[in-house]
Amino acid sequence: MAEEDVLAVTDPRQFKALGHPTRHRLLFALGQGDATISQLAAALGSNKGNVAHHLKVLADAGLVRPAGTRHVRGGTEQYFRPAARVLSYGDAASTEAAFRAIAAEIADAGPDPFLVHRTLRLTAEHAAALEVILREVASAEEDAVGEARYSLLLGIYQPGHARPPA
Repeated sequence: MAEEDVLAVTDPRQFKALGHPTRHRLLFALGQGDATISQLAAALGSNKGNVAHHLKVLADAGLVRPAGTRHVRGGTEQYFRPAARVLSYGDAASTEAAFRAIAAEIADAGPDPFLVHRTLRLTAEHAAALEVILREVASAEEDAVGEARYSLLLGIYQPGHARPPA
């Protein structure tokens, strides 16, 4: 994955922006492709004023950016896109907020999302090799243009309670 594809969430404005579930929903929707305020309002079942407000907060925090315009009925609509393909969280509170938003997204998913949580015993070498594979999957480019989009949740971590004492 290229460095410009990853945005480290470090600024207080970013943490504040990510503290609201609607903003996570907007980022998920923009993950489907560039969209206007009208398109996002329709996708989220919200009004344009609400979406515009939350998009402004995300833009001010550097999490979304303009992606072009289109002319409609004598006016101009602005398209938006995420500032990066991947957000990297550096603290537990931000990670927890992101997972709450992901849980809500999965709860609304259909039909029958496949989600498994497993605990495995791995050597340090196997864990490192698996992490390399997961990073490759996460950075894969889309090759089926025009097909349905799917979200993929990947992770490998050593639970705090499972770590050997130092």
